[in-house]
Amino acid sequence: MRNVIMVGLAALFLASCAARADEDAVAKAGAQSSDEATTPKPRIFQSQGSVSANGRTIRYKATAGETFIRDDKGEPTASIFSTTYIADGYADPKTRPVAFIFNGGPGSASLWLHMGVFGPKRVRLPADPDHGGPEDDGAAPFDIIANPHSIIDVADLVFIDPVGTGWSRTLGEGKTEDFWGVSEDAQSIREFIRLWLVEHKRWNSPKYLMGESYGTTRSAAVIDALERGWTDIAMNGLVLISSVLNFSLDATDPGNDVAYVGLFPSYAATAWHHGKIDKAQWNGDLEAFLAAARAFALDKYMPALMKGQLLPADERKAIIAETAAFTGLKPAYVDQSDMRVTLAQFMRELMRDEGLTVGRLDSRFTGREPSTIGVEPDADPSAYGIDGAYTAAMLDYFGRDLKVDITDRYVTLGGVQSWNWGTNDAGGDNSYVNVAPYVERAMRQNRDLRVFSANGYYDMATPFFGTELTLAQPAFDRSRLTIEYYEAGHMMYIHQASLEKLAADIRAFVAAKN
Repeated sequence: MRNVIMVGLAALFLASCAARADEDAVAKAGAQSSDEATTPKPRIFQSQGSVSANGRTIRYKATAGETFIRDDKGEPTASIFSTTYIADGYADPKTRPVAFIFNGGPGSASLWLHMGVFGPKRVRLPADPDHGGPEDDGAAPFDIIANPHSIIDVADLVFIDPVGTGWSRTLGEGKTEDFWGVSEDAQSIREFIRLWLVEHKRWNSPKYLMGESYGTTRSAAVIDALERGWTDIAMNGLVLISSVLNFSLDATDPGNDVAYVGLFPSYAATAWHHGKIDKAQWNGDLEAFLAAARAFALDKYMPALMKGQLLPADERKAIIAETAAFTGLKPAYVDQSDMRVTLAQFMRELMRDEGLTVGRLDSRFTGREPSTIGVEPDADPSAYGIDGAYTAAMLDYFGRDLKVDITDRYVTLGGVQSWNWGTNDAGGDNSYVNVAPYVERAMRQNRDLRVFSANGYYDMATPFFGTELTLAQPAFDRSRLTIEYYEAGHMMYIHQASLEKLAADIRAFVAAKN
């Protein structure tokens, strides 16, 4: 009887264990299902299209979607949204370059370069300052047209929206401070590029970074992240559009006199455009006038600023007169400003008598002020003159052509509120970011790396002379450096003639390869 009881108890115990095991299995399966339900998956949208670019019909596959950046445990911490165009008919990746493209801000999505110059379609603004009409984009509808200037004929294109821009965002345990900074941002873009190369099997393709504005700062930081160390992703070229590598040449802060020197020829170009210069004196030759402005800025203006109160009175009077002659400002105003007119002050003062302010991004633009006594501009007319058109065009194109079905808020510009401006070593002890040494080092250690710099004469956000001074430093290999100029502003491609020249110049740069 005892044996029967023991057998029964054993059977009951085994049954209980089996039931508990079944319950654990169900619970585990349920937990896995719950995890799968809460873990996001990349959203991917694919389509096909064609465009006549540079006289050739190019058919392409477009992929707009998310790439997850993961931590050391494989958990996603951020999603980077990008748009890739891969042309049909190129079987050998060794002969087909790929361009990784982004804008700046920091905090800007890549819509400006996407819909302005490089993509298969672009937005055509209603008017620009050189062709009469209103100097703003107004309201919809806007013209979204095929872009014959796209460089897809010479390279596959990858438009990248860094974290905090467009539809790119943090995920899971990811924090904005992990991505919002010069070095942090560069590391995430580096990882995106690595993942893209893996997915598309393009490790052996020629590779280019193309950035605008802060995007040029990003390019320098990214190329340092890509090429430093043994896990080297070597680039063939950098395209720097409206570049800012050394911020000390761009910020008219108290005590930073060198920035006034970097800005001076841009002030002169602006005064020329708005008829504040006697062009007959220069035979209508803008290039000659700007060459003289450069020489004055270096040889006379900068030493005068450095001398400060040690500058003799007669010499000061002469410098003030020449400064006024080049900038179109009144001598008394230059004198009252101690020869240091900040960018905001210049924007407001040049056309004060007409009740107008000139643009920062593109000083050809003007905007009417609420009063004539303001010290600084109410807003930048070259910003509100284009932003509505680009945002509407980008989102319309995403939905209609690329079949992107996302209702999340799209961040055009301004999604980043707090940025870590510290760098690993490029800035040294200087409080201003200077990533120019990153570019110089990459050129020194990569004999095939070439650099193209595009500059707008009427760009006062990233002045062309500041870029010239940066790239003139001794360590740069100028035999692999190309510098071009355009009679437009920061986004020179909104000006038709400059768009055509810019596209042709970059196409030639990429096609040359070496």
